[in-house]
Amino acid sequence: MHEPAITPELVAKHNLTPDEYQRILDILGRTPTYTELGIFSVMWSEHCSYKNTRPVLKTFPTKGEKILVGAGEENAGIIDVGDGVAIAFKIESHNHPSAVEPFQGAATGVGGIIRDIFTMGARPVAALNSLRFGELSNPEVRRLFTGVVGGIAHYGNCFGIPTVAGEVCFDKSYEGNPLVNAFALGVLRHDQITRGAAHGVGNPVFYVGPATGRDGLAGAAFASQDLTEESAEQQRGAVQVGDPFMEKLVCEACLELLATGCVAGMQDMGAAGLTCSTCETAARAGTGIEIELDKVPQRAPNMSSYEIMLSESQERMLIVVHKGREAEVKAVFDKWDLPWSEIGVVTDTGRMVVRHGGRVVVDVPAKKLADEAPIYQREAREASYMAGVRAFRLDGIADTADVASDLRKLLADHTIASKNWVYGQYDHMVRDGSVVCPGSDAAVIRIKTDSLPITKAEYAAAKAGTADPFLAPVPVPDKYVAFTVDCNGGYVYLDPYEGGKAAVAEACRNLACSGAVPVGSTDNLNFGNPHNPEIFWQLKESVRGLAEGCRAFNAPVTGGNVSLYNQRGALGAIDPTPTVAVVGVIEKPEHITTQWFKDAGDAILLLGEPVDTADPLQGLGGSAALKALHGVKNGLPPRVDLEAAKVLHATLLGLIREGVVKSAHDCSDGGLAVALAESCFGRQKARETHAFLGATVDLTAPDAAVPACRLDALLFGETQNRVVLSVAEIDAGRVLKQARLMGVPARRIGTVGGDALVLKTAAGESSAKVAELHDAWWNSIAKAMA
Repeated sequence: MHEPAITPELVAKHNLTPDEYQRILDILGRTPTYTELGIFSVMWSEHCSYKNTRPVLKTFPTKGEKILVGAGEENAGIIDVGDGVAIAFKIESHNHPSAVEPFQGAATGVGGIIRDIFTMGARPVAALNSLRFGELSNPEVRRLFTGVVGGIAHYGNCFGIPTVAGEVCFDKSYEGNPLVNAFALGVLRHDQITRGAAHGVGNPVFYVGPATGRDGLAGAAFASQDLTEESAEQQRGAVQVGDPFMEKLVCEACLELLATGCVAGMQDMGAAGLTCSTCETAARAGTGIEIELDKVPQRAPNMSSYEIMLSESQERMLIVVHKGREAEVKAVFDKWDLPWSEIGVVTDTGRMVVRHGGRVVVDVPAKKLADEAPIYQREAREASYMAGVRAFRLDGIADTADVASDLRKLLADHTIASKNWVYGQYDHMVRDGSVVCPGSDAAVIRIKTDSLPITKAEYAAAKAGTADPFLAPVPVPDKYVAFTVDCNGGYVYLDPYEGGKAAVAEACRNLACSGAVPVGSTDNLNFGNPHNPEIFWQLKESVRGLAEGCRAFNAPVTGGNVSLYNQRGALGAIDPTPTVAVVGVIEKPEHITTQWFKDAGDAILLLGEPVDTADPLQGLGGSAALKALHGVKNGLPPRVDLEAAKVLHATLLGLIREGVVKSAHDCSDGGLAVALAESCFGRQKARETHAFLGATVDLTAPDAAVPACRLDALLFGETQNRVVLSVAEIDAGRVLKQARLMGVPARRIGTVGGDALVLKTAAGESSAKVAELHDAWWNSIAKAMA
């Protein structure tokens, strides 16, 4: 096939700068081939190299005594959870593909993150997602929303992984560029950790999975540029097409193959496809790799070396096998009816060499390509709009006059409303490990012995006919793992530093409300174009806040993803959205706590201050109430006191372990009134059956001791570090005393019971039937999508 001449125009088309191209010339000592140019383009893209963000990412806390595989080492981080058991987890974005082809873009995002997990030797057991869209009044947004949710449901349900948690937010800033961040978690034993390194000179290299096609061509490069109407149409072919049933076969085959002991290294073909998997495995091991493209299965005729190397066709793996054990590998792949091919060999040259049609089409130093992309120190300048944000006051913003009406409006706001329209499409019970399903502050799963991959000893015994490994695995005590994902993009836009802290604090507060202690985190940094100094300032400041939060809660970052260039033409950049998923461990099953009130007559307590009186906006800056009730997105968001948050979480966990807490729910979007209403709604018993419990809340009572403030600030303000508890009446006094002894503000604010939520304040009494509030909350998104 004729290859084009390498011209400045072609170099620019590959998103390489003149300086970067000169660096390539210096590395190679010659003009690159067309395929080499494409390879450098994808491997030096932001998506693969983090060339604009690596200096900032180094500020994250990444060390911890429980970390077995840390950030940047491999495809996912791994953390010890005791008794020789570990969890592997990671979050990644598929934003640009989902903006172009929402169903396949989201579906393959799920497939990619699942592969990252079983590539580590772990069995994937749970998934969650974090989604952002424009407003549902826009038909195009509804189309994207339908496609993305459908794609996630299709891939996860067909693969057989429960999608047990997530968040969905709606804001005009995401109108032209939705965000699709997918998280997966897997389980394994310590001695089953697998590395993506090409160890062992002379070891054969196998390709396994479906044939390579032209779908997903240069998807990593596509994800590293601004979206425009023209680029979206041109790059439609850069969106991969997924097959979850094939992925399930690949997963099972790979886990079985690992149990044979014949694998020296394994890597999935994700971003940059065959290019990334070959050069990264060689670079990690300090070896070289040589492959023959004529041996790569291809589903399209006359594919060029450029197309084969840059294709991002899904469900493919690269496996380095111990020499002499090829027959075992082939037998496993044949058993699972999977295409495979022996395509290359590990060398001692340190180079990535690719042959096609009898000639060398690529010959580059693997480490230079994988690890030595140019790194940039981008200019950061405070956003010009911040002066207006700091100056904003509530003058001219009317206080709430009808509490019940405003509460219904907030509960119906699509960001606050129930996401049952979303998670109702997901299978969240498959694998029988889900303990707390979607709807509470955090998901909880149980890790059982049969959740773990088969061990080498069990496999050997099964091959010898002496035991059935699937019926008699090595037993381990059940583990209970909680996880959640959070970020308020509006907060981060209005104050990136405080917004970053708030994202981590809320995630850890959700875990504490569930009875869990954080053990690690993974983040997905979604921002606009880093060449804009104001956007890069947003990124730097939010990372500073995230890093402080992760240190404070001892939740080291084990990995993650950076997604830049999230902006589209005149619509501009998205709100900065540094999504963070935090994983925690619950010691005993009896400590698992949910957000719903349990019994009439229980006391309702508030831990934390009702209002931050030191805040001029009393918790209303950047709040859902300002936006939903007044159409205003402005004002400094509530500040986060991390030390106070740590004490609150520790106190709450202590009370949960004592067995006195019946329910716990954090106050976040919509403030205290929304948290109380959500606590009344009860856990879904069946698809259309709910258990309602009303509450009478008296914020005028002496015990409540509420400071003088605006009514909307008291009920809808979003002052941080607050949790609503319910406890048995007999325990209320003791709980209040213990909290206060720990230095946590604590108040008795009400009693569970009845069929209405009654709110008594200095301004009067408001009452609304719980069923009516629930209807506004439960059906809001379904009505918008009808």
